[in-house]
Amino acid sequence: MSLSATQVQHTRALLQRGLAIPAHPLALNAQRQLDVRRQRALSRYYLDAGAGGLAVGVHTTQFAIREVGLFEEVLRLAIGTARDWVPASRPLAMVAGVCGRTEQAVAEARLAQGLGYNAGLLSLAAMKGQSEDALIAHCEAVAQEIPLVGFYLQPAVGGMDLSAAFWARFAAIPNVVAIKVAPFHRYRTLDVVRGLVEARAEDRVTLYTGNDDHIVLDLVTPFTVQRDGQPVTVRFRGGLLGHWSVWTSGAVRLLEQCQAAAREPAVSAEMLALDSRVTDCNSAFFDVANNFHGCIAGCHEVLRRQGLLEGTWCLDPNEGLSPGQKEAIDRVCAQHADLADDAFVAEGLSRWLA
Repeated sequence: MSLSATQVQHTRALLQRGLAIPAHPLALNAQRQLDVRRQRALSRYYLDAGAGGLAVGVHTTQFAIREVGLFEEVLRLAIGTARDWVPASRPLAMVAGVCGRTEQAVAEARLAQGLGYNAGLLSLAAMKGQSEDALIAHCEAVAQEIPLVGFYLQPAVGGMDLSAAFWARFAAIPNVVAIKVAPFHRYRTLDVVRGLVEARAEDRVTLYTGNDDHIVLDLVTPFTVQRDGQPVTVRFRGGLLGHWSVWTSGAVRLLEQCQAAAREPAVSAEMLALDSRVTDCNSAFFDVANNFHGCIAGCHEVLRRQGLLEGTWCLDPNEGLSPGQKEAIDRVCAQHADLADDAFVAEGLSRWLA
């Protein structure tokens, strides 16, 4: 299936609406094999929670699904579940993770496009050490296969530093529709904004926060830079986040709150204070105390407590909860219980697992 201008424009318009897109975890059993029933239940949970789409085959899904031959199966399962679970009249942004060197990334993008995914979220981790020209050529090749979402992945989990000049060149690629900004670093976040504005792409490339450490601030802050002596202001429209793989119905409400706050002349102190509370939760879920070692297992633990997952198993036996992480999750669950969606999950769980 070739990529059409109509598909690119459709995906661009969909993402410009500003959506809550959870990064989909991988449900495994005690033998570290795919638990199809619970994988499907997770997708149903996110869709019923009001998510605007699903991001599948991304960091939270575990990049290692490719090594164990699960990539295509997991992508098929998610999009098949979405089609069966929600009416065709409800538009969803289905985003497939794409990674590897150019040959692999192009093949993954082509597969995702053929399965019906709207966009590919491109990780550049496998291209570390390459020149900026090589990185852009790689992105251009993948963008021929599927509408492209850029991904500024934080170095602590495999990303690399990327300059404002890189992001200007990236945003100029015609089939780029959005950028997920997730360096967990304010200066590097501003580099993406500067690049976007320099490329004069702010009206066609939508910013999505992946900065799980500052979700609320990203969503309520006007980012203003100068171009040709005039101020240009851009905003993050939505979020594509591993953090939103848990407490998802609360995350959907949070996005709506942030979008409403951003339309007001001033953001309230209460809204700004909410940023620190969400970040505090993330510190436990993502295992900041241990340099993010347990970031995937931490999200699994929250889902396990709610009954959505059977355990916290990851494909890599060396990945799991860090010492003290369970206690950190205990603390934030107690202190920020109003941000959770335990009652929502309890009500829907049996139906999602059916």
